[in-house]
This record gives sequence, C-alpha cells and structure tokens, in this order.
Amino acid sequence: MSTLWHNPRCSKSRQALALLEERGAAVVIRRYLDDAPSEAELRAVAEALGVGPRDMIRRGEAAYRELGLKEASEDALFAAMAAHPKLIERPVFLKDGRAALGRPPERVLDIL
Repeated sequence: MSTLWHNPRCSKSRQALALLEERGAAVVIRRYLDDAPSEAELRAVAEALGVGPRDMIRRGEAAYRELGLKEASEDALFAAMAAHPKLIERPVFLKDGRAALGRPPERVLDIL
C-alpha cells in the first residue's frame, strides 16, 4: 500500500498525485493538514527519507518564524511539525517502508 501526504491547494502535491495516477498507482490520500502525523510518524518518515527534521520543514512559513524554530532542536522541530502540520514540506509519498519528498514532484516516482 502507498500513501501520499497531500495538500490539494499545493501545486507540487497535485502534480505528484497526477504522476502517480498516470502510472496507475493505488494511492491512499492523507490530507495531512486535517489528519496531522504524530511525532513518531514524522520521525519514521525522516528516517525513511534519510534526512533530519530541518530538511522536512517549511522554513518560509510564518509559524516557523513565530515559533522561533531557526535554532530549535530536532525534538522541537518534530514537535512543531506535529502541532502545526502546515510546517511539513509536501508532498510526502510513502510505499513499502520507503519515502520520497515530492520536491520536485517527479521524485515520488523513485519509489514506485
């Protein structure tokens, strides 16, 4: 089973979904803004991506500045993303224990 952490208002997320659908991938859509991942899920995704939380967070969001996350610890970053899912870089595609960050959208195809 595969899952796409999706924000339908995001063009990159829509493009990634279209690429997956064009290839006939069966994808469960998780609107992560409405169904926020837990810190544990975020940590598992970071591990699957092979990155730290700083590589998964949207630094341009107002909440990033408002929460003072520039110098924050990894634990604080994971907690902030769980509490404020808008901070999560999108889209995230998960399949068979692997993960891909859809920046650019074509990267989701790497784990299809």
